[in-house]
Amino acid sequence: MTNNKKSYTTAELELIANTIRQDIIKMLLEAGSGHSAGPLDLADIFTALYFDVLKHDPLKPNWDQRDILVVSNGHVAPVVYATLANAGYFDKKELKTLRKFGSRLQGHPERKLLPGLETTSGPLGSGLSQAAGMALSMKMNHDNHRWVYVTTGDGELDEGNIWEAAMLIAKYKLNNLIAIIDRNNIQIDGTTEHVMPLEDLTAKWEAFGWHVIEIDGNDMEAVIDACAMARAIVEKPVAIIAHTVPGKGVDFMEYDYHWHGIPVGAQDVGGAPPKNEQAKVALHELRTLRGKIRSEHE
Repeated sequence: MTNNKKSYTTAELELIANTIRQDIIKMLLEAGSGHSAGPLDLADIFTALYFDVLKHDPLKPNWDQRDILVVSNGHVAPVVYATLANAGYFDKKELKTLRKFGSRLQGHPERKLLPGLETTSGPLGSGLSQAAGMALSMKMNHDNHRWVYVTTGDGELDEGNIWEAAMLIAKYKLNNLIAIIDRNNIQIDGTTEHVMPLEDLTAKWEAFGWHVIEIDGNDMEAVIDACAMARAIVEKPVAIIAHTVPGKGVDFMEYDYHWHGIPVGAQDVGGAPPKNEQAKVALHELRTLRGKIRSEHE
């Protein structure tokens, strides 16, 4: 929901998400470093946000009526950059500079470098606190028609600062804040339930005074509907637990925690093939929806 209110069908949104996934693969291949699994699984959520949910204007990044998106899990930068570029914040050609010296597209987002970024993120656990301050200031200013969204990773919930922020947000009943948790069940050292069990995750957030919505985070309509429902909850903040498939769209990446912090082309995942061949396989799967359609590149 941009300032010019252009609308998209669900099918169009899904095609945009697929394009963003292809851009992520190309960016990581060019960079030779970065995170793969999280950016790929978040493509649907970021597409839903920037092409339907958020009030924003790429031509006026500092529009004073815009909604705010805080990306707490800054290591998913490739999906952030790819989405911003596809939404019109900057030229897509710049995506090839990911992680390059002097690039605006650093490994973790830096607010002052790029239009559309609200915060500098990298250290996990801090984004929800930043979002809390923004939401509270909006309340104090009686700015009643804006929302603060914040994305977090589930592994990030190991950070104590998250739960301190959760308590403060509930205390002040910041119903203008919506947290979206990427529940992909992986982190850098293994599955979340092996490293530091999170379940019962819904009960935890409810115990901290939040309203919880659980969805399939790779279902475009479910993401959009959940955000609409969250904006209708007036008595407490809302946490959307979005169950996603890590590495979504690329068969050899899906559900494999190794791809949390390894880019396409890496050589240390089960004897992976050379990076160009690996990228070709990934892009072919995305372009053809795993063989369901014929690719124009063939």
